[in-house]
Order: sequence, then structure tokens, then C-alpha cells
Amino acid sequence: MDHKACPSFEALKHAVGNYINKYNNERYQWGLKRMTPVQYRGHLLAA
Repeated sequence: MDHKACPSFEALKHAVGNYINKYNNERYQWGLKRMTPVQYRGHLLAA
């Protein structure tokens, strides 16, 4: 993520929040049985 492209601190906070949301909810991880971190956590809690 390019923090220098953000014109203000608020824009940076918004960009970081979007990145964290995408990482946790949309990005599949091979080390987590090809699930997102949120899906994997739910899988572990259901077991």
C-alpha cells in the first residue's frame, strides 16, 4: 500500500481500513485451507 499517495491522515485511515477488510474477508490464503481468515476462524469455532 502506498501511504504517500494519501493526501490526508483521514484518507490514510480509510485506505488502511479497506485493506484490512479486504485481507480478512476476501483474500483466500493457501495456508488456511484456501479460506479467508474470517472463514477459517469460523471453521475452527464450529469444530
